Amino acid sequence: MAARTNPSPSRPAPGPVRPAVLSTRALNRATLQRQLLLDRSETSPRDAVAHLVGLQAQNTRPPYFQLFSRLAAFDPADLSALMESREVVRIVTLRSTIHTHTAEDALTLRPLVQPARDRELRLFRQGLAGVDLDRLKDLSRALVEERPRTVKELRTALLAAWPDADPLALTAAARCALPLAQTTPRGLWGRSGQVTLTTLEHWLGRTTSDAPVLAPDTLVLRYLAAFGPASVKDLQSWAGLTRMREVFDRLRPRLLTFRDENGVELFDLPDAPRPDPDLPAPPRFLPEFDNVLLGHADRTRVIPAGFTGRNGKGNQAYGTVLVDGFLAAIWRLDRTDDTATATVQPLGRLGRADREAVAAEAVHLLTVMTDAGGHDVRFGDFVDFGE
Repeated sequence: MAARTNPSPSRPAPGPVRPAVLSTRALNRATLQRQLLLDRSETSPRDAVAHLVGLQAQNTRPPYFQLFSRLAAFDPADLSALMESREVVRIVTLRSTIHTHTAEDALTLRPLVQPARDRELRLFRQGLAGVDLDRLKDLSRALVEERPRTVKELRTALLAAWPDADPLALTAAARCALPLAQTTPRGLWGRSGQVTLTTLEHWLGRTTSDAPVLAPDTLVLRYLAAFGPASVKDLQSWAGLTRMREVFDRLRPRLLTFRDENGVELFDLPDAPRPDPDLPAPPRFLPEFDNVLLGHADRTRVIPAGFTGRNGKGNQAYGTVLVDGFLAAIWRLDRTDDTATATVQPLGRLGRADREAVAAEAVHLLTVMTDAGGHDVRFGDFVDFGE
């Protein structure tokens, strides 16, 4: 009689592999490394501007301080020379804010974000009643290409054509309809100048047809290289674009996926650096509106939840100090005679070792970014945040 055998127990079919969870510290270190904030990079200022997909430049000095904290042996004159030679340019792009971009990125990125400018234009439609927008675009182009115009000059000329329109709406319409670049000396290091505008093509001597429109897929890949791992909402918040989910889904076979501690799906490039979360992060002084603080919908990877809104008050934003990779203080720079002073206001407790490291970085900043003979670093309050 044949021996009886027990049937093998049935095994459930394997389910889908659950994406790995990235902690807040893991996201912090990955972002800092890609932002060139863990170790100062030897790359050139121009290549850094390209890698970061532009520098937030709502004010004129922040791009210089952004590169100071990211590049070894940075000299502000290097970025200023790029701007003067028109290799980089100041123009409204991401989030409808002024950015410093390479000439190539300005030409290819501005058409990609045009739908956002069209949506912005609709906000001013009441003030543009009776205005022929095609004529406004043509007239504005003719005016600023004849010679760079100040905003006031452009507004005055447009009001002459449409005296019943809202003045603010007229200049907003010109800015939305045309890629208007700010001309130098505005933005040059150590020099001042009011905003004067001409078309990007006129300023660069090139047309947008000289460079293809940046593909949405390429934008996502470049964003992840500089800001990832990140969610769809993160990119949309950074770029001011909508409906980017389908782009991520199209790229999904080429990307890795993770989850953050809240279960949000994150995408990343397979070969992008994701350092050990315990890797030390040296102090870094950042200017107001640095994109590392604005480049995600969920900003807790850099800004602790308890410090949300503490790097500004009302419409005023302050420089920020990262300690151990996270916002820990705000700072300002003052000049009295031949002494430059960096005042640091901690937002929480800073231990002795952290204070010493912050003070050393502040002296480095004062040495590189000012020509003052004397340097002073102070810890104290200069903003009363109230309750």
